[in-house]
Parts: sequence; C-alpha cells; structure tokens
Amino acid sequence: MGAPVITSIDTTAWKNRSINKTNHKLNAKYLELKAEYEKMTREFEYNSLIFNSYFSFEPVIGEVYHLYKRENGKNFLSLIAPNQCNFNHLGSFYLSVDQTWEKVDKL
Repeated sequence: MGAPVITSIDTTAWKNRSINKTNHKLNAKYLELKAEYEKMTREFEYNSLIFNSYFSFEPVIGEVYHLYKRENGKNFLSLIAPNQCNFNHLGSFYLSVDQTWEKVDKL
C-alpha cells in the first residue's frame, strides 16, 4: 500500500484576484477616511474661526448666522444676511444641536 499522491495546485490566479480585491477594498477605505478627515478638519477650522470671532449675543441652536470680516481684520458674527449689508462676508453657518457650527452653502 502506498501513500496518496500529493499534487500541487497552482494558486497564482486566486492570489492575484485576492490581492486585487484587497487592494481595491483598502484603497476605497483609505479614500473614505481621507474624505472624512478633510471634512472634520474643515469643521474644526470653521468652529475655531467662529468661536474666536466677536459676537454680543447668545446664538440659538437651529439658526443661521453670518460671519464677516471688519476692515481692521477682526471677524464678527451677525444675524444680518449678506444681501442686507455690504460687509465682507466670510460665510454663513448653522448652529447644530451639538453646539457645533456647520457651513451653509446656500441660503
């Protein structure tokens, strides 16, 4: 009685498919994380800009406010919409429930 015959199977095609799938999956995840990181960085910059600006009122959650730059370079937050004034408009922002500012693209 002899030992069973062991034959090797060529797994090159399977490995190449697996490598391609894995690379595609990891690249897609990397791009998602990169986009999320860039979004978070923008949100941090917006919030820092607003919290370091001047305003003499307590902003209300759910409202949109407008950020302007004075001639002296200092920023201020206002309820006055850009179409109602001639200030240097930096952006409009919504105060969310979690007390963070979100940029509003269109009013």
